[in-house]
Amino acid sequence: MDFEKEVYINLGKNIRKYREAKGLSQEKLSELLNANSKFVGHVERVERYISLKKLIQISALLEVPLNKLFEF
Repeated sequence: MDFEKEVYINLGKNIRKYREAKGLSQEKLSELLNANSKFVGHVERVERYISLKKLIQISALLEVPLNKLFEF
């Protein structure tokens, strides 16, 4: 597996971990991001790549420093 794919897989896992810790569903977080209701699910499963703008918004909504979303 290449490093880029690994980064996106870890990113998805971390988003899921922090989202669940906040008690948010994928649909609710998608709604808060003004995105399609399936958006967060696609990002968590690495079916879609996420923009930096959306990552910053997720970081703020989950109250998690942006760098924590990239931790391995």
